Amino acid sequence: MGVFGAIKREFDYVSGMLRVLREIRKVGPGSGLRVPDKIEATVDRFPDRPMALLEDGEISYRQFDAYANRVAHWALDQGLKPGDTVALFMNNRWEYIAIWFGLSKAGIVISLINNQLSGQSLAHCLNIGETKHAIVEGELTAAYESARACGIGDIGAWVFDGTMEGAQSFDTALAGQSSERPDRIVRDTVKPEDPVLKMFTSGTTGLPKAALMTHIRALYYLNVFAIAARASETDRMMMVLPLYHATGGLCGVGCAISFGGALIIRPRFSATNFWPDARRFRATMFMYVGELCRFLVNSPETPEEKDHTLRIAIGNGMRREVWEEFQARFDVPQIIEFYGSTEGNVGLVNTDNMPGAVGRVPGYLKSRFNIDLVRFDMEAEKPMRGEDGFCIQCAPGEVGEAIGKIDPEDSRFRFDGYGSKEDTEKKILRNVYEEGDAWFRTGDLMTRDKLGYYYFVDRVGDTFRWKSENVATGEVAEALSVDGIEQANVYGVEVEGHSGRAGMAALVLADGGVDFDALHAHVRDALPAYARPLFLRLQPQTDTTGTFKFRKVDLVKEGFDPAAISDTILFDHPGEGRYVTLTPELYEQIQSGALRV
Repeated sequence: MGVFGAIKREFDYVSGMLRVLREIRKVGPGSGLRVPDKIEATVDRFPDRPMALLEDGEISYRQFDAYANRVAHWALDQGLKPGDTVALFMNNRWEYIAIWFGLSKAGIVISLINNQLSGQSLAHCLNIGETKHAIVEGELTAAYESARACGIGDIGAWVFDGTMEGAQSFDTALAGQSSERPDRIVRDTVKPEDPVLKMFTSGTTGLPKAALMTHIRALYYLNVFAIAARASETDRMMMVLPLYHATGGLCGVGCAISFGGALIIRPRFSATNFWPDARRFRATMFMYVGELCRFLVNSPETPEEKDHTLRIAIGNGMRREVWEEFQARFDVPQIIEFYGSTEGNVGLVNTDNMPGAVGRVPGYLKSRFNIDLVRFDMEAEKPMRGEDGFCIQCAPGEVGEAIGKIDPEDSRFRFDGYGSKEDTEKKILRNVYEEGDAWFRTGDLMTRDKLGYYYFVDRVGDTFRWKSENVATGEVAEALSVDGIEQANVYGVEVEGHSGRAGMAALVLADGGVDFDALHAHVRDALPAYARPLFLRLQPQTDTTGTFKFRKVDLVKEGFDPAAISDTILFDHPGEGRYVTLTPELYEQIQSGALRV
């Protein structure tokens, strides 16, 4: 990059961040602003513009607001009061947003529940959410019934677009309600720092936790990315992520409805239909998670993939190698990568198109951002402390855990926690740099360079030790991102007689497969010996959450025993210098120590 290129990048960064920071200052306890106030202002400004584009027409902001008003009146008729909780268990559709918007008009807290859950996991979310009523889409009634069987307490059930034994029709109940806005007095007691949503962790490990989303934080999510993207009423947001998740349901939705734009809500992500849909609806923006972009770059070429109107992609979790291929292949001019969690107080935004970076904090803006990196003990899985008992700040280039200082008096830096006090306390790191201070633990390992760019490395717990060395699963997954491999889910497995865990990767292969001898040579060149996966598990598909995060817990438990696993397992045989099929005989040799690995 030349001098002029560097100047332009710096200008783009500064101008982008100043826009974001100005918007953040507008939201806080002193503003008195709550989520329904903001959305109603958009409705009043753009009543006749499309809020949602459908297969057979569109929904205007006026129609959207009218539906939401009927929902608000329904809530009031049920005797619900500000602070009460209603659960929403539905698929992606425009009514989903209208329902939680309508409930917020009456001061109700809405639990946005993962529509892939069933049984005990679903029952758990309903119970910890202190749910008074649940609105269930007809297609999901079987899953809801399975949760009932596990015990969900006294919850009023209402069915949208369907029927269910023991439930009332939500559609019928709404039909008799007024479409006029309820008086704002019904939510007068609701403050900006009060919760508006309960959102749940993805559940890659254990049962989901309920994260409390205040009006202030929700407004950040609704506004910030729209500002960074210079969104306007002419924009059309392609929404393929689940609406129960903050990335899709707040960040993506906000990029449209904060400034009168339109949403293109698809039921789910489809790599086959993505580009035809984007072209057909003339999408200008697209909300992603990294693995979704990997699916797209691994998909066959289509005529529509460059014949589109997308100007910007916004999201998180896109690795550098995917970023560069995605942008080059699909001609998407700008990518805005961000970092943050639903419940956390750490946020970064990459506004200047630096491939792979999750954001930047230059020295002259450090006081405006709430993030630091502390050295991390990979084996003990906790931050390291010096002789004085305090944590050790990372130097540029060092990998450490990202943390954010908790300040209950600053709405930007609060940590509102989870429904469980125990879960909340686990995320707080105390006495970091001085006695009595408290910092939010992101659970994410990052590094930063001398220019202040931050790069995601891995999740705490997604690292493991082998041969007395720390292995980052993300680094191994990047090395396995070659032609012929569609997905690589990397984890560590226990080997008898060895401390630590050996590397293993569950692979999904493309139709043409992969040359394993060539892959073996590539891995040897790309990774140090301790980081090379000892085992490869060939799967027809990977198990992911609704937001495309890999599930690893069961894979770790299953290990590498070929007698217990139906998938083919390959073994990096030290004597042969190549991958071979792992047989029960080889397995016994490894576990007994007869074959040294």
